[in-house]
Amino acid sequence: MNRSYCLSYLTLELSPPETITLAAEAGYDSVGIRLMPALAGGQAFPLWEDPAMLRETERLIAATGVPVFDIEIARIDGQTTVDAWMPMLETAGRLGARTVIAAGLDDDESRMTDTFAALCEAARPHRLSVNLEFTPWAPLNSAAAATRVVAAAGQPNGEVLIDTIHVARSDTSLDDLRAIPADRMSYLQICDCPAEPATSIEELLFTAREERLLPGEGGADLQGIINALPADLIVSVEIPSHRRIAEMGHAAWAKLCLDDSRRAMAAFDAAR
Repeated sequence: MNRSYCLSYLTLELSPPETITLAAEAGYDSVGIRLMPALAGGQAFPLWEDPAMLRETERLIAATGVPVFDIEIARIDGQTTVDAWMPMLETAGRLGARTVIAAGLDDDESRMTDTFAALCEAARPHRLSVNLEFTPWAPLNSAAAATRVVAAAGQPNGEVLIDTIHVARSDTSLDDLRAIPADRMSYLQICDCPAEPATSIEELLFTAREERLLPGEGGADLQGIINALPADLIVSVEIPSHRRIAEMGHAAWAKLCLDDSRRAMAAFDAAR
């Protein structure tokens, strides 16, 4: 099976030009970039505020042939409105990106659904889908919940994003994954994690944000997860490891993540 592989922003946490350059060197098919922060005060690269970096990003996309696939991140937190996301959506459209990741952080599911629907509507003119991601520490904490919100929003460009670490560490079953309509998914994020459950929120966040494992190094049921999903999904390689980047550098880590992910996915696909 000829899978397409995206270098997720979180794997390296570098600027868009640096990410594209290293992705091209390693052999990725596309990249993800972060234009708005995942946390208050967190790192992001709002290219609409940096015309020089925006032009360099566009130049490198053309020069390397490595496009931007996903854009991060719209925090649906019950306070932020679509107006705040418009510069990100416009920039994503200018770069030719395919999707924007949204995080479900609103305690009010009805309001979250309405905001997600409005975000999808705002994204559509820019030819963008919106992928709603669940995380075990957030209000939107399971695949079933994400599927429910996307279905209730009723937007043709609304999708559910599956990250294998969040499946492994949330109340999500393989049946929950099978229940997601195939036309509501376009890609998955792959990594592994320790077999032992996290004993605290701090440990859960540390693993997810700083020290994930290569596929096969941990105890997640990656084969089961892959079997439960459509066979044609793009694979986003999202494997941050601050320790190993410090040891081997960004370029070597990007290449190792791609090589191991390709090998693992080939084995998983062959065993379907």
